[in-house]
Amino acid sequence: MKRITVAVTGPRRGAFGPRFLVACALRWYGARALQIRPGDDLETLNYDAVVVTGGHDIDPVIYAAEPEVHPRYDAERDVLEMAVIDDALARNLPLLGICRGAQLLNARRGGNLLQELKSHRKMTSNRWTILPLKTLNVQPNSRLWRLLMADNCRINSLHNQAIDRVGEGLIVSGRDLDGIVQAVEDPDKAFLLGVQWHPEFLLLFRRQRLLFQALIQAVGRSTN
Repeated sequence: MKRITVAVTGPRRGAFGPRFLVACALRWYGARALQIRPGDDLETLNYDAVVVTGGHDIDPVIYAAEPEVHPRYDAERDVLEMAVIDDALARNLPLLGICRGAQLLNARRGGNLLQELKSHRKMTSNRWTILPLKTLNVQPNSRLWRLLMADNCRINSLHNQAIDRVGEGLIVSGRDLDGIVQAVEDPDKAFLLGVQWHPEFLLLFRRQRLLFQALIQAVGRSTN
């Protein structure tokens, strides 16, 4: 039986920890991680599903907005991951977007972002942490709800931007206590999910591992 290959995107250098942990999660469920970086020739690569990992904020020009803040951008990574997302959408491949991956997926579907979150927080802290110290409220009857089998769970937070207007075909399936979008999905796809938190840092929690398991299990369904 052919082993499922999952493309894992990231920057040209660094991000070893998240890449390694995503690869561990995929191997846990029998898949192989294919690490993709800017400069790689996508036309020569074969993969069955995609994980777009977290990292720098995306350039607001991608969603036709003026910069409101001036963080670090990674233009070559934006180009690579937009191409990978577009390819996955065109071929109906299962896709999991993590943090900036969820934001970029939303932008490719025509949505936009909140460029800063501090002014939007009242119930939650703006502090970054890999620890599961924030609460995710899951939308009932969403794919995420069926997957996690819970109305809420604990998540971490490593982002200073978030989804604002939701892209075409996507629905919000999770928010934090301030109502900030934490998950979006396309209910018409075999598996198309973007999460604002970092499940790769929470692999000791079975519910977080299930995101990667569901991605892999959707490979066969995506071709039907």
